[in-house]
Amino acid sequence: MRLHRFQGLFSVITLGCAAVTLSSIALATANAGDFPSHVVTIVSPYQAGGTSDIIARLVAQKLTERWGQSVIVENKPGANGGLGVSDVARAEADGHMLLAVASSALTINPLFYRNLAYDVDRDLAPITGTGAVANVLVVNPSVPATNVQQLIDLARAKPGQLSYASQGIGSNGHVNGELFKQRAAVEIVHVPYKGSAPAVQDLVGGQVQLMFDNMPTVLPMIRAGKLRALAVTTIGRSSELPDTPTLDESGLSGFNTSAWFALLTAKAVPEGIRGQIELDAVEALKKPDIRERLKDAGIDVTATGSLALGRQIDEETKMWRDVVSKAGIKPE
Repeated sequence: MRLHRFQGLFSVITLGCAAVTLSSIALATANAGDFPSHVVTIVSPYQAGGTSDIIARLVAQKLTERWGQSVIVENKPGANGGLGVSDVARAEADGHMLLAVASSALTINPLFYRNLAYDVDRDLAPITGTGAVANVLVVNPSVPATNVQQLIDLARAKPGQLSYASQGIGSNGHVNGELFKQRAAVEIVHVPYKGSAPAVQDLVGGQVQLMFDNMPTVLPMIRAGKLRALAVTTIGRSSELPDTPTLDESGLSGFNTSAWFALLTAKAVPEGIRGQIELDAVEALKKPDIRERLKDAGIDVTATGSLALGRQIDEETKMWRDVVSKAGIKPE
C-alpha cells in the first residue's frame, strides 16, 4: 500500500514538474505577438568571413526559413567589436536587431576600455551560445621549437626577445598570450595588430614568432606548412588536429580556454520576444546540416540557451579579470 502511495505521489510530482516546465516555456514566449513583423537584422561587429560571421549567416538562414521573414546579417566592424555591440544595445526594443558576437566583446573589452559605449549587464540580454573554437598556439617554422616545453625553454633563455602577435589590444589572442606568459613564467613581447589577417601575415613572414589564434583562421596555414602548431588551448584535443597536444598535456595543467560565440539582443526587448528568439535559435543550431557545416569549418555548436550563456559570461569575465590584473594592464 505504501509503495502504491509513493508511486502515486511520484506521478503527481512528475506531472507537476512537467507542467511547470511547459508553463515556463509558455511564459517565455508569451506576448511575443506577431514577432517578427518585418526584416530582422543580425549585427556581426567584425569583417565578413570570420568565425562569428559564418555562424551568424547560417543562423540567419535557418531563422528566415522558420519565421517566414527575412533575417539578414550586417557587418559593422570597429573598436574590437564595440561599434556593432553599441548599435544593438541602443536599438529599438522590439527584437528586430540581434547581435552575433565573439566572447571578447562581452568578457574582455570591459576590462580594457574605461569608456565603452555599452555595459554588458545593463544593456544586453543573452539569447544563446552558438559556437566555440579552440585557439591554437602557432609559431613560425623558423622558431627552433617543436613542442611547448622547447618554446618555454627558448623564451627563458632569451627573455624579452621573442614576440607574440595578437588580433589587437583586448583580443582573445592577447589575453591567451598573457595567460601563457603567466603560467609558463616567461617574458614575451606583445605585438598587437588591427585584426587577425595582418597578424598572421607577419607571423608567416617571421616578423613575430608566435601567436594564439582561432582554429579556422590558422588551420589552412598549418596544413600548408606555413605555420607550426604546438598546442591547442582546450582541455581536449581537436578533431581537426588530432596529433597536436593540448597545453594541459604539455605541462601547463588546467590551461583551458576557447574562443566562443553568442547571440544576444538589447536588454530592453520584452522577455516574451527574447524567449521566442531563444527557442527558435536553439532549434536552428540543433539542425544536423548546420552542425555539419560548422564542424567542417572547425566550429563546435554550443546551443546552450540564455541561462547558461549568462553564467558563462560572468565566469569568464572573472577569469580574465584575474589575468589582466596580474599582467598589470590598465584600462585605456
